[in-house]
Amino acid sequence: MRTALVIGTGLIGTSAALALAQRGVTVHLDDHDPEQARTAAALGAGTDEAPDGPVDLAVVAAPPAHVAAVLADAMRRGVARGYVDVASVKGGPRRELEALGLDLSSYIGTHPMSGREKSGPLAATGDLFEGRPWVLTPTRDTDTEVLNLALELVSHCRAVPVVMDADAHDRAVALVSHMPHLVSSMVAARLEHAEEAAVRLCGQGIRDVTRIAASDPRMWIDILSANPGPVADLLADVSADLDETVRALRALQSSDEAKRREGSAGIEDVLRRGNAGQVRVPGKHGSAPRVYETVAVLIDDQPGQLARIFADAGQAGVNIEDVRIEHATGQQAGLVQLSVEPKAVAVLTAALRERGWAIRQ
Repeated sequence: MRTALVIGTGLIGTSAALALAQRGVTVHLDDHDPEQARTAAALGAGTDEAPDGPVDLAVVAAPPAHVAAVLADAMRRGVARGYVDVASVKGGPRRELEALGLDLSSYIGTHPMSGREKSGPLAATGDLFEGRPWVLTPTRDTDTEVLNLALELVSHCRAVPVVMDADAHDRAVALVSHMPHLVSSMVAARLEHAEEAAVRLCGQGIRDVTRIAASDPRMWIDILSANPGPVADLLADVSADLDETVRALRALQSSDEAKRREGSAGIEDVLRRGNAGQVRVPGKHGSAPRVYETVAVLIDDQPGQLARIFADAGQAGVNIEDVRIEHATGQQAGLVQLSVEPKAVAVLTAALRERGWAIRQ
């Protein structure tokens, strides 16, 4: 691939353009808002000048509701040899294109499984997709050359290609992305009118659950409007679990010992099913999940503290598998939780204490 046209210069489109440009591809940028395309160009994502002729690949990064129309316009104008879109829903746009009577041999639907809570070109980075799954949904009509161009795009973005059926993809993202986003928003909504004294007690758990609720509602209305059925089916299942959990909690309030036992069993059931589901979430680099132990270190909120901890861990020969930071309420301090192999806990703890770090047991 030598040339590409990115149509839509928001977070995903600009990030893909940055990755392509960094690998020597001549990238042309187009957006219904020319100012946004100029911003992406100023960031080094390419040029907002139109190409002289057909490019090798057109990447359509429009909202799901507009993907089919933008693709149809580009295909009718013959702007590229191959066409992909990066929308988060795949079945609907393909069916819309089929209904328009277009030849889809030059098209393949794709979806990079990466993003941020922020939107727009200023939030884009050239490494946004690195190491992340990038779904490709070819059909028997997809031309081999177009599939190869899509794979080259994924390679330039340093993502991991995953081939799926379009409708299977939509059911999958409803489960792992769309439904969890709505649940996160529902939990976060409980905080809107909560008493300030309660909100000040927020810890890492509530931050983890509500993090994705910070995303742009307009963007998510577009996404959910394109995949409402599978998401509604999953929420119906969640609703049934909630009803059972509420009944179990009410039973725990009863003065009847048998009802309390029944309520306890109900709560244990949902918690155990949660355990069983959580262990299926892929671990580091997409591998099977592994069990790590945590070394908790108290730090001051000052520049260079994390760098020092990592350097000291490196000198001790310990690899940090993951890290989380819990900030202390009302204090310029925090708790850094370092996830390491169980056998490394004693080594890391001793090394950090020797270098003056305060370890929380």
